[in-house]
Amino acid sequence: MPKHDYSIDVNEEECAKAMGKELHVSPKDSVEICKEIKDMYLEDAQEYLEAVVRKEKSVPYSRHDKKKAHRKGAGQDSGGYPVKAANAILDVLENVEANAEYKGLVLENLRIIHASAKKGIEFPGIQPRAFGRATPSNRMTSNIEIVVREEG
Repeated sequence: MPKHDYSIDVNEEECAKAMGKELHVSPKDSVEICKEIKDMYLEDAQEYLEAVVRKEKSVPYSRHDKKKAHRKGAGQDSGGYPVKAANAILDVLENVEANAEYKGLVLENLRIIHASAKKGIEFPGIQPRAFGRATPSNRMTSNIEIVVREEG
């Protein structure tokens, strides 16, 4: 059975983990979302990401904010509505919720203690042709880790 290497070591009895590997979403958007949902309760993070998908709340961009407009709800920061990345991270949150339920943890007391997104492999896009007719456009992927712990 392959062992998934997480970037954090935790007590297995009081924590639940989930990982999304090679998801076809932007790594930059995923990093900003993970930074925003870290230390939130699981239910609050799910509600927040559902509001991002409906474009009611924006995700403030702090690192990857070049040429980003200011969005309502992002404060003084530039922001955006990364719908595709929010849906992918919502799926990982549903997986970690199912893992926590399987372990017998109380779902209302789950806090996200670790949320990270890293760049995955690149899938080659268009192959270049003679005289520069077509430039390659590679498809980026992301690896997302979520770890929750029961608090209280």
